[in-house]
Amino acid sequence: MVRLPSLKASPVRQVAVRLAIALGVLAIVTVLVYLDRDGYNDNADGSVSFLDSLYYSTVTLSTTGYGDISPYSDGARMFNVFVVTPLRIIFLVALIGTTIEVLTTRTRAEWREKSWRQRMLGHTVIAGFGVKGRAAAKALEESGVAKDRIVVIDDSPVSIEDANALGYAAVLGDATRNEVLKRANVPTARAVVVAANDDSKAVLITFSARRLNRNAIIVAAVREAENLTLMEESGANSVITSAEAAGHLLGLSADKPALGAVAQDLLVTGKGLDLEERAVAAGEIGKHPSEVPALIVAVQRGDLRLLYDDPELRDLHRDDRVIAVRSVDPGESRAKGGPPRHAPPGPG
Repeated sequence: MVRLPSLKASPVRQVAVRLAIALGVLAIVTVLVYLDRDGYNDNADGSVSFLDSLYYSTVTLSTTGYGDISPYSDGARMFNVFVVTPLRIIFLVALIGTTIEVLTTRTRAEWREKSWRQRMLGHTVIAGFGVKGRAAAKALEESGVAKDRIVVIDDSPVSIEDANALGYAAVLGDATRNEVLKRANVPTARAVVVAANDDSKAVLITFSARRLNRNAIIVAAVREAENLTLMEESGANSVITSAEAAGHLLGLSADKPALGAVAQDLLVTGKGLDLEERAVAAGEIGKHPSEVPALIVAVQRGDLRLLYDDPELRDLHRDDRVIAVRSVDPGESRAKGGPPRHAPPGPG
């Protein structure tokens, strides 16, 4: 099932709101009837008091209608037709709103899901909302991806509730099953992030996602390096060995703390130095990466990724995408809560 983020009020609050609406409608009708009491007739004594007005409003709004008090003037009858009747509907809906809500919840949920599914194209699906999945979602947001373009899949109801609380649409179910992936609109997704805690499960998710979407970018994480080749054969565009990468960063930081700090800084968006992917600037076309002011570390040319020292990387083409190191603007850093940083000097 698909769960979309929404604000939820407590049952006590919902009942209190409906009761307040009903009492408000009753008070309005009572005051208006009393103000026009000369247009009503009471079979008991011929006059209408405030208590009579309250009594008439109660039996009228509840559709009981004993008939002992009745409107006889044209104004009173018009008031009942055009004012009391709509207010009666509001009064009854407010009192039986819980029942109506139960009856309409499923229809409303199906309508919301259908509307969501129609507009969910080119989004990113995160399979697994543990530590890795949450970090991936945060990184996507920091890179500019809107919350409503991220869909989470997890088989834990707690994780689904957490995803909804953070503003993400979520699908409760096993991501290795095709029907669950389809509910997350994997066939129309731009990218799929596989962040399962088990390598065998991650392989199945990757294989199933690739079968449903031949063009999506699939990025997967594995715990063991020996499963890297299997993951690539299953259809992953990029595979990250989480345990090995963390271990490498730990060892690097222990041996060379400054180097480890810089490597970690590059992995955290919005602080110090960031890695960015962008199009080649007009002034960079035809030049070698070493000849441009920007610190370019790699170039994406179609399906081919060329590192800085690759012999084939002689110059930059118009359609290339460059991966470069940039310094975070001081204003941007302060907006994200970090201290202002100074831009590093260019390679020249």
